[in-house]
Amino acid sequence: MKKIAILQPNYIPWKGVFDLINKVDVFVFYDDVQYTVKDWRNRNKIKTPNGELWLTVPVIHKGRRDQLIYEAEIDNSINWQLNHYKSIVSNYKKAPFFKDFEFLLNDIYLAKKWTHIADLDIYVTKKICELLDIKVEWYRSSELKCSGSKEGSKVVEICKQLGCNYFINGPAAKDFMDEGLFFKNDIILKYMEYIYQEYEQLYPPFNHYVTIFDVLFNCGEESLKNIIQ
Repeated sequence: MKKIAILQPNYIPWKGVFDLINKVDVFVFYDDVQYTVKDWRNRNKIKTPNGELWLTVPVIHKGRRDQLIYEAEIDNSINWQLNHYKSIVSNYKKAPFFKDFEFLLNDIYLAKKWTHIADLDIYVTKKICELLDIKVEWYRSSELKCSGSKEGSKVVEICKQLGCNYFINGPAAKDFMDEGLFFKNDIILKYMEYIYQEYEQLYPPFNHYVTIFDVLFNCGEESLKNIIQ
């Protein structure tokens, strides 16, 4: 069995994304589908003493309704990189393992200038997988040139092109995925179940649905144990 997952790029994703990646041999960033506003492509949440705080990367979308994810450009007229850096530092500097991963924030927000949201998302995801020692084959769907419907034909073509016969999908896809299509093409289709233990977290009550930074800063080297089911 050669396992694959295909997922749209997300901004500093939550731990469930890394759990999914850790379960497969091949991971494809689904970056040649329509960019959607107010979605996980360009935003995520962190914890603060006053509750959740959204960190949103400004993306140019006016007049670009049909743009694909890999085409979406960041609006750098706003100094969002410094703002996000300051927000993360101020709310996590007291976390037990913040200093161990502070270099990651410097790398993402201070050392580089980003122009496209997909490039930012993909870089951060791969960088964190490297830190967690999660190893997979990486691809971008825009480079594979496959086509088809969201019900599964495009995914089947990607699986075939990359020689994969076991597809792990997110649970939300159950509502529209054509499961019979996978059966006809001898591809096993499974769905993720996101069930996790709580860990020592700043600012109660506990919240699973925040960026992976929360796990890294609070759990350190034990982070992967709090991600893998």
